[in-house]
Amino acid sequence: MWYNVIIAGLLRSPLHGLLSKWMMLISVTGRNSGRLYTLPINYVRHGTVFYSVSFRQRTWWRNLVGGAPVTLLVQGQMLRGIGVATTNPQDITAHMLTLFQHAPQYARQFQVALGPDGAPNPEDLAHMAQEVVAIKTIIE
Repeated sequence: MWYNVIIAGLLRSPLHGLLSKWMMLISVTGRNSGRLYTLPINYVRHGTVFYSVSFRQRTWWRNLVGGAPVTLLVQGQMLRGIGVATTNPQDITAHMLTLFQHAPQYARQFQVALGPDGAPNPEDLAHMAQEVVAIKTIIE
């Protein structure tokens, strides 16, 4: 997508503060091609764990199934870790609950309604679990 180039450029620049509180660059090597893929993705950080999601129709995340080394550029810092992608609906639901707990604004992006208590609508959450992949990165 053409706009990824612009976002990646901003995240690498001294102006990264405009986006880097909720966006980072993730780099992963293709298992078959050996090509390095670097993409901007939204994230929530909880200690040494980064929670992200990607839509299933994108393919880069397949390199993280079963776990793979990744490099993250987060708020101007390079970090190394292991990224793991899952398509399991129960894991995705738990992942999304953590994501929304730390960043409720993402619920709107994923069209998940939040109740007055902040709990996501179960039907919306189940629908999202069919459309996204959960990516969990643990920093070394």
